[in-house]
Amino acid sequence: MKKGLSLVVCSAIFAPCLAHAAAIELPRVKPPEGWQVTVGVAPVITPVYSGSQDYALSIYPDLRVRYDDRFFASIPEGMGYNAVLTQNWKIGPLIKLRFGRKEDTGGSSFLVAGETDALLGMGDIDPAGEAGGFVEYRTPNWGTRFELRQGFGGHDGLIADVNVNYFNRIGSVAYTVGPRMTLASDGFTNTYYGVSPSQSAASGYSPYSAGNGIVSMGVGASAFMSLSSSWKVALIAGYDYLMDEASNSPLVESASQFSLIGSLSYSF
Repeated sequence: MKKGLSLVVCSAIFAPCLAHAAAIELPRVKPPEGWQVTVGVAPVITPVYSGSQDYALSIYPDLRVRYDDRFFASIPEGMGYNAVLTQNWKIGPLIKLRFGRKEDTGGSSFLVAGETDALLGMGDIDPAGEAGGFVEYRTPNWGTRFELRQGFGGHDGLIADVNVNYFNRIGSVAYTVGPRMTLASDGFTNTYYGVSPSQSAASGYSPYSAGNGIVSMGVGASAFMSLSSSWKVALIAGYDYLMDEASNSPLVESASQFSLIGSLSYSF
């Protein structure tokens, strides 16, 4: 297997508050030929759950597998295939994993420090799969990506992620910055922001039914540096503002959601 550059941990779905955020990607480089495997660790500081005002630390595994510039599989990117692959376009199928939510801690199974009892009575949310596809257009310094996915398991909503990114380098550091937006159907928004009558009775929150619409709008930035031909380090920061269908929920303590993610990985 040949050494090569792996993508950094993105905000996609590493933590509950980032689950609605579009992926942050790095400047494009020549992909390695054949198989490439990347293993690493990703400490994540985010709100305990989407809408919480309390922050927590989680540590997620970072495992990625690629074959040429066609097949890819990882926690942040999901599993997909570049069925259409040109100098500027990538189009193909995609399946992603969205981690669940625990009512007793508010966070995910990877929570290390920082809990909240704000979700007691709301019940747990199981992990969900999301199947769909993506369209990406990329130039040397600009790119945009659109993903459309249907949930199954933990939620049955339809989700659309859109982002625009600017890519560049300062010396050995590659960076990207740009806006992002997530839209979803009520099957998604009600799962994570709604309060059913039975949940209201158990938790004390007022009943709330969330509708279709924009879940969040925000901006993300990432910086990435190779320590050697195999070791890489990355830092990602993000800000997302929960829009009305989410922010009007009694579960949401703060519409402003900040995040900070680090990554140390080894590729072979």
